[in-house]
Amino acid sequence: MFKIYETELAGRKLTIETGKIAELANGNVVVRYGDTVVMVNVTASKEPREGIDFFPLSVDYEEKLYAVGKIPGSFQKREGKPADKAILTARAIDRPLRPLFPKDFRNDVCVVATVLSVEQDNSPEVCAMIGASAALAISDIPFGGPTAAVNVGYVDNQIIINPTVEQREKSRLTLTVAATEEKITMIEAGADEIPNDTMLEAIKVAHEEIKKICHFIADIQKDIGKPKFAYPSFQVDEAVFTEIKENFKERMYQDVQAVDKEIRDENITKITEDITNYFVEKYGEEEKKNKKQDIADSIHDLEKECVREMILKEHKRPDGRKIDEIRPLSCEVGLLPRVHGSALFTRGQTQVMSVVTLGMKSEEQMLDGIDEEDAKRYMHQYNFPAYSVGEARPSRGPGRREIGHGALAEKALVPVIPSEEEFPYSIRVVSEVLSSNGSTSQASICGSTLALMDAGVPIKKPVAGISTGLITDKENPNHYIMLTDIQGIEDFFGDMDFKVGGTKDGITAIQVDIKIDGLTYDIIKEAFERTKVARDYILDEVMLPVISKPREEISPYAPRILTTTIAVDKIKDVIGPGGKMINKIIDETGVKIDIEDDGRVCIYSTDTQNAQKALKMIEDIAKEIEEGGIYDGVVTRIMNFGAFVDIGGGKEGLLHISKISSKRVDKVEDVLAVGDEITVKVLDIDSQGRINLSMKDLEKGREETEHQDK
Repeated sequence: MFKIYETELAGRKLTIETGKIAELANGNVVVRYGDTVVMVNVTASKEPREGIDFFPLSVDYEEKLYAVGKIPGSFQKREGKPADKAILTARAIDRPLRPLFPKDFRNDVCVVATVLSVEQDNSPEVCAMIGASAALAISDIPFGGPTAAVNVGYVDNQIIINPTVEQREKSRLTLTVAATEEKITMIEAGADEIPNDTMLEAIKVAHEEIKKICHFIADIQKDIGKPKFAYPSFQVDEAVFTEIKENFKERMYQDVQAVDKEIRDENITKITEDITNYFVEKYGEEEKKNKKQDIADSIHDLEKECVREMILKEHKRPDGRKIDEIRPLSCEVGLLPRVHGSALFTRGQTQVMSVVTLGMKSEEQMLDGIDEEDAKRYMHQYNFPAYSVGEARPSRGPGRREIGHGALAEKALVPVIPSEEEFPYSIRVVSEVLSSNGSTSQASICGSTLALMDAGVPIKKPVAGISTGLITDKENPNHYIMLTDIQGIEDFFGDMDFKVGGTKDGITAIQVDIKIDGLTYDIIKEAFERTKVARDYILDEVMLPVISKPREEISPYAPRILTTTIAVDKIKDVIGPGGKMINKIIDETGVKIDIEDDGRVCIYSTDTQNAQKALKMIEDIAKEIEEGGIYDGVVTRIMNFGAFVDIGGGKEGLLHISKISSKRVDKVEDVLAVGDEITVKVLDIDSQGRINLSMKDLEKGREETEHQDK
């Protein structure tokens, strides 16, 4: 049955439709917010996937360019692989949903959000997040929602829910918050040095709006929601877990306390072998095979229990650190001789090398998406090769995780990147993870700050990043331990990865991943406080002593830039027919040239002399030729009645034989030759644009100057 449900979100009508289309999906909704329309379909497999120990959830956010009246720019003229923005949105949809599914659920679940129409004032991302929750809520798929989401801006010191395009242009904050009625389930933010208390207040304001949407979805679920289907539970066999715990817990408790990750991994491998052999000896090979998955899951759960118990009860971490202690830190810059900037940042066994490349404005990244952003000049990319975790597998290009981590580091640094007017370069930073034991995205922020300063990029302030983790007590929900600078094992067995990047003056980026049903305001506040203290320490004690400010000069291997501005109507003259003129300048000087529509010209070259030569050629072409003006020119042709002279600006004038000298000239060739560089005065420009020149008229001025010198 087709039904439409209506509510209000940030003063604008929001509707959810269902029962009209895609009836074979487990759940379908169409969300309309203004003229933005997003369809969300959710499906689940009838049987669990065999041989896995995780919940197989996949989320796709499909941007259809017809939604904004565009034809794709690819050769095939159809949408290809998802753009980075679409992948980041899919991750934002996934993160608040995943913890709300049953822990023992192993059926495949697919969430597909398809953007059908976009009005830029009304975010399709928010519609997709609300739609995913609503579709799951009314479906027969087991799900512990609803959840909802909003965007938040900060304009003129006012917190704005779901800001419009005009408001987003002025906003110092781009924040997405997802939550249930009770707790915060996801935070994603890019910010212009927003203080902790302002950020927390923005999250609280967002949550009040989210509660209304959650209640709205819950009412829809009560009205038309299907009964949730039964599924085979994949909980660990309690008898197997109890037996392993009774015989191996004490050893496991000691094995997980190795400071070195490699030694700890070896310990777990050895105890796993011993537990497997124990079951073979006691119950036989056949029974061991039957219990293979339960044994593996029990070992995982016992390791998790030991790590969490150690932290909760003893306030002791696997590597022996205090709860708020940061791992050993070190950094250096200028590692690579030929690149434009480089740095190495090490935190414990996590190590990231960041490399900066400076390029032309025309080398910025072009974007072909459904929002209004069509290019970006600052690009941050993150690579996570298998060797960084000691694994042997080939690289297959960046996955969703790599794209997400690169975007987070980019978001953290964008607020401190100089404007195009201050520094007219495109900037690419690549962070290579060399070794990983947790918090590589935050190490990328630190390493990239150092590399940018090493490259001479005049960033406004240095930025550092740090993450905090969380261990909650299942028996006492109000009891928890927060950890500063989590390593891999604490992230893997913990309940939260709360990443914050920023300067000493405020937050520039946030990304929060959680595995529990949500976070309280107190936990969020403490995470902000902890990360602020840690960021300040990293900046003051580690990064700034190595390089305190951007280098005064860029690398000798980076292109220098000379800039000028020409009249807009002269752009066509500088380019020339079919690019003839600009290509001639490039061929003669070896430079690269960018010309903007407003007449701004940037000349890039590692050779200053050639750049100056190209600049003069451009200025000569673009200059206005006026009567009475004096110009340097080059003789291009000799005739019996005079010489033709190129005086720049694509203009050629006639120097009549009678105007060459005050002395008698019988033949032009007696005085001038093709290629001679001479100075001439423009006598007049006739109605047809023909220019008459004189050298003779300049002799009087020279004679007077010589007489005064004597």
